[in-house]
Amino acid sequence: MCAMNALPAGLTVRSPHPDDAEPILGLVHAYTTAVIGFADYTLDDMRDELSRPGFDLARDAWLVLDAAGAPVGYATANGKSGSDQVDVDVVSADPAVADWLFTRVLDRAREIGRAGGHEEVTVDQGVYRDDTALRARVAALGFAAATTFHRMRIDHVGAVPPPAPVPGLVLRQGVREDVRRVAHEVWNASFDGHFGFVPKPYGQWHAELEARSTFDWPGLWLAELDGRPAGFLAWTDQFADEKCGYVGHLGVVPEARGRGVAKHLLGHAFHLDAAAGRVGTILHVDSNNPTPALTLYESVGMRPVLVIDVWRVRVA
Repeated sequence: MCAMNALPAGLTVRSPHPDDAEPILGLVHAYTTAVIGFADYTLDDMRDELSRPGFDLARDAWLVLDAAGAPVGYATANGKSGSDQVDVDVVSADPAVADWLFTRVLDRAREIGRAGGHEEVTVDQGVYRDDTALRARVAALGFAAATTFHRMRIDHVGAVPPPAPVPGLVLRQGVREDVRRVAHEVWNASFDGHFGFVPKPYGQWHAELEARSTFDWPGLWLAELDGRPAGFLAWTDQFADEKCGYVGHLGVVPEARGRGVAKHLLGHAFHLDAAAGRVGTILHVDSNNPTPALTLYESVGMRPVLVIDVWRVRVA
């Protein structure tokens, strides 16, 4: 892997701070608008990113500034619960800055891996399908396309009725601690084996959800089928800028699949979003999902509106 080891003349780098949210957002907006035609990120998203639990701004993030102090590059490296997986994100329209930042995040990924006892680490970078420049850059660094996430959307016109009852199915809202703990167990069980998934202990899972400005516990729903935990839905307001609700996570445990639990949870989200005056519901789905999730979402009227590929490399 070959990348520049020095920043171009006139540029400086430092760790970002929470009060950098607005200028960094300006950089991100300029980048994404040039690539996909719209911002696709909000100030709430940026503030949440810079303040999430366990994220060390001093070690895991870089902000590159021009001579006037304006951001021209931003990057992060995020470990996953001591595993050998690290998510990275590099944002810069300047190829030299992007190369320099990739050197930093890959070095940091190695450090994170070693801290967890791993001699090698798997590094993932999300890339919009339309971002030809970034695709070429990560390919040159040895990354390969590993999976594809589709952003799905359904539009609501007027009221949406609640889903038809499923015999034996009961939904419980996550306003109580005991419901949250069971939902966490279902979350770990339902996503086991999915791309990039690493289980989290309850305390970490709870703290991360609690810290999100777009999430509140009434948006967590636990599904019980015949008295046993079967699935869950985590709803957020992440796409308020599009006046849409967002299904951040939806999972069903293996033994309950094929019995209408996921479809019912989706219908429940659609009903609540429409009742609240939202014009649609959005979610993301892995095209290589071991369950037929993409087919399910299309069957209930959702359509793909954006494609994001995950590029992956194994480094030592």
